[in-house]
Amino acid sequence: MKGRVSVALGFLALIFVGAVVLAAPFSRADGAWGDPVVSLFTACSAVCVTGLTVVDIAAEFSRTGQIVLLVLVEVGCLGLMTCGTFLLIAIGRRLSLAREFSLMNAYGVAQIQGLKGLICWTVGSMLAVEGIGAVLLYLRIGDVYRSIFYSAMSFCNAGFSVDPGSIAVFAGDPWVVFILAAETILGGIGFLVLYNFCTCFLGRRRGAPRGKLSLHARVVLRLTAYLLVLAFAFFLVAEWNGALAPYHGAQRWWVAFYQAVTPRTCGFCIIPTESLRPITRLVYEALMFVGGAPGSAAAGMKVTTFAVLVYTLLAMCRGEQETTLDHRIVPAEIVRESIVIFMALVGFIVLVTGALFITEDMSADTPERLFFEAVSAVTTTGLSVADTTPSLSFAGRCVIMVAMFIGRLGALSVVMLIGDRESKRHVRFPTGELVVG
Repeated sequence: MKGRVSVALGFLALIFVGAVVLAAPFSRADGAWGDPVVSLFTACSAVCVTGLTVVDIAAEFSRTGQIVLLVLVEVGCLGLMTCGTFLLIAIGRRLSLAREFSLMNAYGVAQIQGLKGLICWTVGSMLAVEGIGAVLLYLRIGDVYRSIFYSAMSFCNAGFSVDPGSIAVFAGDPWVVFILAAETILGGIGFLVLYNFCTCFLGRRRGAPRGKLSLHARVVLRLTAYLLVLAFAFFLVAEWNGALAPYHGAQRWWVAFYQAVTPRTCGFCIIPTESLRPITRLVYEALMFVGGAPGSAAAGMKVTTFAVLVYTLLAMCRGEQETTLDHRIVPAEIVRESIVIFMALVGFIVLVTGALFITEDMSADTPERLFFEAVSAVTTTGLSVADTTPSLSFAGRCVIMVAMFIGRLGALSVVMLIGDRESKRHVRFPTGELVVG
């Protein structure tokens, strides 16, 4: 419980400090103090690595303000717990046992040995991927700052842009589009999978017996590939004569591929969301709900939770008593946790949508837009339909800020609750029969 509270307070403190800095004259393009609500919303969106914004980032903030925004995104992506641990390791202090076990749960590490190396590797790999991506982007963009900015935003799945129309300016360059897509995918599969994949590859080269992908890594990589292929195929079919019509030749294919990558994790887009067919936006909402992998820059239900739910459903249809995944039995506790995560996320999205229905003026297409906005905020994706985010009322912006904060913190809270303190009943109640279904 103390761990959850400290993480929540840490995120809140970072958001408020970021808001003050973003509101300061040196962070503003006009050199004057900015609107505190706009600054708070932007800082919250950055720390929660969402990308929703009520203003034009390039027009509202100076280069210094944009760098502050970038730092908030980086810290929010790594998580205050990981950043704090990395700083403790850097100055040579020992981790507490409680902190080690919390991080073990967050990263899915079964042993304490090597955990410090894992945290250092997490920070190092993040900087390395962003650095390589920035160099590759610079070869085409030719601007150091924009290359670094877009590389970091893609890997962190944040979606802030310093160009009008998100990244539509790069639609004609497959080099840039595929690099941004690759970084988004790497950021969405999680640090643990990257760590396991790299150690597996190195282990095989050295002939070491440890070179084997874990069940977690296999499930994440497999489900990520399935969702990308299905989303890509659906987007091509649904939008070939729609949103993809203005593009010609091979450009349709790489634009469609990027549009299949971004809804699960990142707020960048080439084609404006309002230009998509309603059925495509519905699929986007489903992809946003699933999200990325545990321990990644993405939020949502997580692909592993989705896999457990699907295989549990299949097991029930076959009349099996246990959920099996890749020839492994999934513990009943994991199945229960997956159901709780699913129901909690659905309930929270309904709650946020209902709150927006109360705070906003309703028109013909407003309900759909507000529902999309609620899903995007809760899953910290950052996509929005037209000008829905800037047009929100003060109360609506507060609702979205709470949604982004809880959406980002929710997964961490659930992870830290698991194994924190197990409550056992000293009285066992009799079994009761209940009709369901």
